[in-house]
Amino acid sequence: MKNKFIYLAILAAGFASCEPEFENEVGANYTSGDADFTTYVAVGNSLTAGYMDGTVSRGGQAYSFPNLLAQRFALVGGGEFTQPSYADDVNNLGGLTLGGIQIANTRLVIDYSEGRPESLVGTPTIEVSNLQATAYNNMGVPGAKSFHLVASGYGNLAGVALGQSNPYFVRHATSPSATVLGDAMSKNPTFFTNWIGANDVLSYATNGGAQSDGVTPAADHNTTGNMNPATYGGNDITNSTVFASVYSTIVNTLISGGAKGVVATVPSVTSIPYFTTVPYNALPAEATSSNATAIALYQFLAVATGGRISPLNTAAGTKNPVLIKDNDLADISGTIQAYAAGSGNPLLVANAAALGAIYGQARHATSNDLVVLPASSIIGQPNASATAPFNINGVTWPLANKWVLTANEKTKVANATASYNAAIVSIANANDLAVADMNAIMNQLISGLRVEDGTIYTANYFSAATASTVLFSLDGVHPNPRGYAVIANEILKVINSHYNANLPIYTAANFPGINIVPTN
Repeated sequence: MKNKFIYLAILAAGFASCEPEFENEVGANYTSGDADFTTYVAVGNSLTAGYMDGTVSRGGQAYSFPNLLAQRFALVGGGEFTQPSYADDVNNLGGLTLGGIQIANTRLVIDYSEGRPESLVGTPTIEVSNLQATAYNNMGVPGAKSFHLVASGYGNLAGVALGQSNPYFVRHATSPSATVLGDAMSKNPTFFTNWIGANDVLSYATNGGAQSDGVTPAADHNTTGNMNPATYGGNDITNSTVFASVYSTIVNTLISGGAKGVVATVPSVTSIPYFTTVPYNALPAEATSSNATAIALYQFLAVATGGRISPLNTAAGTKNPVLIKDNDLADISGTIQAYAAGSGNPLLVANAAALGAIYGQARHATSNDLVVLPASSIIGQPNASATAPFNINGVTWPLANKWVLTANEKTKVANATASYNAAIVSIANANDLAVADMNAIMNQLISGLRVEDGTIYTANYFSAATASTVLFSLDGVHPNPRGYAVIANEILKVINSHYNANLPIYTAANFPGINIVPTN
């Protein structure tokens, strides 16, 4: 089944890649208010680093929200603002290599000739082992969780291949034992932004609640009670008490020299297109009505599963929900096997044991489940690990754990996000820091976020119809340049209000949207 979610029938020429269009300020009475922007430092994860379209690139980094803020701070005495060097990204491809071997993909673009997003052809030139050993004003580290900011060795080159350190931080860590927070504090900040915490729950969500194998459930440590993050799996949910403790340490360290700043809350997963683009009922009747095996199989499973799986709807114009595996379901593989063995159908009898194993925890997705964006490329395609005719992803082969965030998993994510945000707001209030409630702002995208120039943005993924109102890049998680401008504006408004400053906001519509190339 081809990707049904990208439509390029009409493309406006204005959405090709272009240079930044920052406004020139003349004759305005701008002030810093009660804040001191002499040395601005940003800590956080990929959202702070300027990550977009699945990578950090030389061109994309220029649109990081801290870089946009620093340009406004410069109007009222803000000093130099530095970011990790991407001068080695000579072709603006993004991606990473380690010892000459590619370890991260190049940036995503829309290939006009194919009508879909894909990674730019080419080999990355950003070599992780070319160490900069420099602390920067932008200390956003893609992939970082809260506790990673205080972890010694997170920037150790020797740990990259072992999965023990972060290649992005390795590139500029001042020493193998340096911490992100320690390097940030070496800049002696007078003002800071802190947007950390998304990855403490997002990596669980984007992987459908699965571990790195894509099948085994990842852990929610609010349930396990595990308070030792050194033992966490990469996709586990951080315990809320651990998060609050680490977050308090980060904030107390940042303000220890008298700095003021802004902290930002963690957005809900339901507000980003990575989880809202692919519908749960992604199977048009036209795509399944000719599959006689699927029709017969579903009729059998409707009985064998006691209604957990329903017969296919073959009426023209209707849609069927995808078939998924739900690890929280009771395993009824024995029941299904017994039904198949006694069915009298030669195909079912011959595959009775296999059918039990395949469908023992299978069910149809519902509107309460979130199918992740990458699933759009595999739904309806044969699964290389399965045997025909029970091998069509989402049709006769249940989508694996990593492709779907189930309702139960979604609740775990929502509960953790709420706990993190309560801690962020409480700690900020206790220290008289400004709060940019990015969770509330991003949630407005669901119904439509109206910005100062009157444009209404939504949480849509890219399409020809929504090209001018898309704030997200092609990875479905991170903003595009226009989105980062909106984020910068929200923080500027909070600074103006909380610190009695007068700083101008940006016109988001002047920033580029999605990058479209004629051919790739």
